[in-house]
Amino acid sequence: MAARPHRQSPWTRLRTAFRTRTRTYRDRSLLWRLLAPAVFVCAGVLFVTSMVASGGTDLRAGRYDDLAGLASSEAHDLQTLHERVTSLSAQVDRLSEGLAASGHGRLQRRADALEMPAGLVPVRGPGVTITLDDAPPDALAAAGADVSDLLVHQQDIQAVANALWAGGAEAMTIQNQRVVATTGIKCVGNTVVLHGVPYSPPYRITAVGPVQDMLDSVDTSPYIALYLKQVPHGLGWDVRQRASVRLPGYDGSVELEYARPATPAA
Repeated sequence: MAARPHRQSPWTRLRTAFRTRTRTYRDRSLLWRLLAPAVFVCAGVLFVTSMVASGGTDLRAGRYDDLAGLASSEAHDLQTLHERVTSLSAQVDRLSEGLAASGHGRLQRRADALEMPAGLVPVRGPGVTITLDDAPPDALAAAGADVSDLLVHQQDIQAVANALWAGGAEAMTIQNQRVVATTGIKCVGNTVVLHGVPYSPPYRITAVGPVQDMLDSVDTSPYIALYLKQVPHGLGWDVRQRASVRLPGYDGSVELEYARPATPAA
């Protein structure tokens, strides 16, 4: 008859299990104590390497090579903001209508009188439209190193606008955007940004005012004379008189972001 295997007492089995669990916990605890510092050291090495390699610049600078595309994306966001501004302006107008009943009518009338010189209301009258355009592709290809002379730059647009103002222009638009005191004309790549929106050539500048005086001012401008020297080589230039033209009012923000009124001298 075979002997039965020796059965350990419950206390013996409990002590054996406790020793096994303690030895396993110690092995795992030692592993984590070694692994955690190694992970942090590797992460620190990667951060330092990236900082040294970038030299304070963007490691993926190629994302910003397409300035025109970036400007178009920003223009889309800006259009959304413009729509919100228009909606909020309409709410302000509705609230302002109640000011007359509350004793603020005199101040509102003063504000309304300033809308015309500020360019906030539409204008209609005789005017002039001047169009500037880059030279056609074949002329640009033949220009070689002088290709810049056959492209429209922001200073060319500014020269035409300044000449029209000097000739007595009462109101003006560039690409159908009303020009006001805070309007800036900036080049971004091969586009011109106006009120945060990029535009490609041709550039149309329309002014309302004394037509002949504005044309005389354009003809006598030395800056425009430099532009006209390149017109025979393909640079675009067109002047048209208009018996009646309607210019829209400016509907953007009139808040100053980077300037403040000067304090009057004592």
